[in-house]
Amino acid sequence: MAFVGIAMAPQGGILVFAGALSALAALLHLAIIVGGPAWYQFFGAGESMARLAERGSFRPTLITLFIAFILAIWAAYGFSGAGILPPLPLLRLGLTVIAVIYLLRGTYLFWLLITQPKAVTPFWIWSSVVVLIYGANYALGAWRVWPRLPGGA
Repeated sequence: MAFVGIAMAPQGGILVFAGALSALAALLHLAIIVGGPAWYQFFGAGESMARLAERGSFRPTLITLFIAFILAIWAAYGFSGAGILPPLPLLRLGLTVIAVIYLLRGTYLFWLLITQPKAVTPFWIWSSVVVLIYGANYALGAWRVWPRLPGGA
């Protein structure tokens, strides 16, 4: 059970935090489904998603469940990298891809500001800041435990 040693290292704490952030985001997505159309609207899913939910369409639910599922997997990768869970397949690659996706989504705001400034809404601003924080934690956390991850030197 070598993976437990990573959890004992202070460096693993960053990935615990990153995993907790993704788990929280997954739970929030589930809450949005329960909250219904007003929650889809409030959390920035857009008018069309809110209208679909209002009409009883399963599409918003399926999309939101899929996002929650992906975020839960990402939480598991954070916890695995921290040593709380056993090593998941392709752990190094997984942590890297997760960090890159979060960071790209966060920095998309800057591209939007340059190319379509009128499209920038408060949702784009706060959600971009949030995912930049998520991405930075995955990147820094992975970097700190990298030598201890399976396949490491």
